[in-house]
Amino acid sequence: MSMPIRSLSNVDFDPAVGYLKLKGNMKERTLTANTVKTFAQSLKVMSLSKELVLAKDIATKREAYYVSKNWGEARFKEQPESDNVIDDLEAMFGITREMLGFIPEEKGGAVAGKLIVIDKDSETGKEIRIDCSKMGTGAYSIPNSVEDLRFETDAKFVLAIETSGMHQRLVKHKYWKSANCILISLGGVPTRACRRFIRKLTDENDIPVYAFVDGDMYGWCNIYRTLKVGSGNAAHVNEFFCVPNARFFGITTDDIKKYDLPTHPLTDVDIKRGKDALKNDPFVQQYPAWQKNIKDLIHMKKRAEQQALAKHGLNYVIEKYLPNKLKNPKEWLP
Repeated sequence: MSMPIRSLSNVDFDPAVGYLKLKGNMKERTLTANTVKTFAQSLKVMSLSKELVLAKDIATKREAYYVSKNWGEARFKEQPESDNVIDDLEAMFGITREMLGFIPEEKGGAVAGKLIVIDKDSETGKEIRIDCSKMGTGAYSIPNSVEDLRFETDAKFVLAIETSGMHQRLVKHKYWKSANCILISLGGVPTRACRRFIRKLTDENDIPVYAFVDGDMYGWCNIYRTLKVGSGNAAHVNEFFCVPNARFFGITTDDIKKYDLPTHPLTDVDIKRGKDALKNDPFVQQYPAWQKNIKDLIHMKKRAEQQALAKHGLNYVIEKYLPNKLKNPKEWLP
């Protein structure tokens, strides 16, 4: 079996392409006396996938791990082993693991605002129209599979928000109504379903995406980078899940100073993540503005959360910060 090497060392970034793309280095899984177990596990997962596809069924990655407990010597000891085989097969076949019948455990995200999601009843096939502006005090929950969804919207932009707390504040005060936008909670690093949902939404409706995240290495180098250009580990499917037209709308080092935000000290892990990004991340290496912000944050030894804006009032983010951001797109990071 031959499959792409799934790592940051095997990807390039070309702004014209818009996402982290595999260089082409491959690895092989052969049938030998030493590798018979891994080879057998790969075949068993392929067989399970075939069963799921033929039955039009699904299995979470956790369920797939437990199914293997019936495989005798080929069973997986821990879930990371089965996850890795599923991801390798995804890369080998060049399709998403959702198409192979395997879905993640986590939910996709929450949506509120000027958007109608067009789904269908799985039993009758009848069209279902879900108005995300009429969810009361809650929000529409993105399903694990979004391929069959369609959209109707006249919103001006999508605001993708890192934390559910900030998302709830904006929903509570109906920011989507005054700004004519769609609010989507990422809940940290966005799930594949959430990213695919946003990608389909922006592709089909030609709508820009602004990412509102914390001013720290994790928000920049993990959450935003993954949303915009994907990851090294999933480079074989980045073209389906990343959102190349996303722009950074969150807390920058300039914002920390401009708004005199309360901060927290950078940890050793934060500093290492920033230095690794400067040294190894093709996306960061492409943009001097990102390199400057990361270096400035390391020099400041501070980080700031988006909720820190509450220093100036609970709704300062709605009344001042977001309107100021919208008026000054030249200040946005790529």
